Amino acid sequence: MDNYSLFTKTISLESLGITGATVKYQLPPDELHNITLEKGLGTETDTGALAINTGAFTGRSPEDRFIVKDAITQDRVWWGKVNIPFDADKFDALYNKMMQYLSSKELYVRDAYVCADPAYRLNVRAVNELPSGNLFCYNMFLRPEADELDEFDAEWHVISAPGFKANPETDGTRSENFAILNFTRKIVLVGGTGYTGEMKKGVFSALNFILPVFKDTFPMHCSANVGKDGDTAIFFGLSGTGKTTLSADPSRRLIGDDEHGWTHENSVFNFEGGCYAKVINLTEENEPDIFRAIKRGALLENVVFKPGTKEVDFEDVSITPNTRVSYPIDFINDIQPGSVGHNPKNIFFLSADSFGILPPVSKLTPGQAAYWFVSGYTAKVAGTEEGVKEPQPNFSACFGAPFMPLHPATYAEMLINKMQETGVNVWLINTGWTGGAYGTGSRMKLRYTRAMIAAALNGELDKAAFVTEPYFGLAVPQSCTGVPNEVLNPRDTWQDKQAYDEKAQELAANFRENFAKFEEFSNDEIIAGGPLA
Repeated sequence: MDNYSLFTKTISLESLGITGATVKYQLPPDELHNITLEKGLGTETDTGALAINTGAFTGRSPEDRFIVKDAITQDRVWWGKVNIPFDADKFDALYNKMMQYLSSKELYVRDAYVCADPAYRLNVRAVNELPSGNLFCYNMFLRPEADELDEFDAEWHVISAPGFKANPETDGTRSENFAILNFTRKIVLVGGTGYTGEMKKGVFSALNFILPVFKDTFPMHCSANVGKDGDTAIFFGLSGTGKTTLSADPSRRLIGDDEHGWTHENSVFNFEGGCYAKVINLTEENEPDIFRAIKRGALLENVVFKPGTKEVDFEDVSITPNTRVSYPIDFINDIQPGSVGHNPKNIFFLSADSFGILPPVSKLTPGQAAYWFVSGYTAKVAGTEEGVKEPQPNFSACFGAPFMPLHPATYAEMLINKMQETGVNVWLINTGWTGGAYGTGSRMKLRYTRAMIAAALNGELDKAAFVTEPYFGLAVPQSCTGVPNEVLNPRDTWQDKQAYDEKAQELAANFRENFAKFEEFSNDEIIAGGPLA
């Protein structure tokens, strides 16, 4: 059971430095939902879900994410713009200040764990200023059985106080908000922001350090599912490329939609107990599993209602394009028992190429797979971020650079080793534009993308005839059931072929420029996996 409404364990937070607090421990989701409504901190939608506004921050703040530089991290972390060092003494002072702020407040505390494989389980205690934050932790972390809580020993703490604001001049932060990882004290500290994703990604970042360094396990920013024959498929991709949508396949069982580990025993396990999906332009027709999961127990963020109703307008981005929903994974019908799969057979790299250059499906060699993994390409669409007026290439190493404390070469080497050990197929899927760039062409039809992935999974594409695309050297199949042949070759979909060639050369140059910083860490095979032109 995971309903703790009759659970009466009393805990103290004094060991954390929090005194006099009223602790609401392990409340069931219904109670957290109701408290949020009673306090005027959210609204119930017409489907019964809870909708909240996260305030000034509707997404992560990468420039305000830090890692404490200490004996554990100083020689291991890849320090720079992604992994910004934070002084240990400054952390201690800021921590004490925040604990004083939380003292004497009503707080919501939850014991949970991450990593579905029992051999890798990590116990986490979440301390939340807001009931909705604790509901998010219920949805997203794995939920222990009630009898496991008697002897629960929290190894890591996630402490979130949206109302606490740092003073950059004295606290060492860049601004009033922050997310800081401390590997010595085993704490994720989040302050000044109500965006719940900072908690989830803080734990993910910790695991991306712990698992490779101490557990010989490859951490991945990916979704994963399992076929009827037990074959596991892995989907890498940045936000907006379709990881959640494409892994929620009614013919396969979902392991998880965002974060996984690939062990040396060749199993794949989910880090989480829920899904955190974008809901921009959500429709029941295109994404039925996500749409139907938005019911009581689900937590919507920064959505807008249709005038005069409690019906969500999923097309309204007036607050943010990054509208989100979190829900427990069992809100999806077809899930893998235990959230562990075995025998990965296919890996898909998802890129929403808004330039309309990449083929909708292509097969990668090991060298190309390593190159594209380190590159982590997608493209920003005009209007999705302030100042973005036209499509822009977006490179995020390992498809998750903001969450990767180690050098990207470390993760790329782990991927190459896995490919060599298993013989897994690696496919590049363009879920972006065809027939021209954003504004001229059109978004790849979801049914075509699903058909191409199905053909890769069932072995059809292994028998197809391939041609080599001239700019990136990609092997492109010339036929696929359910997809018009002309769609498979992107140049053929453009009316202006010269414009395609010019844009393809420009994109190839973007790749080479981005990869220059990784060349000294890459062997000849990986470098040769880059663009030809």
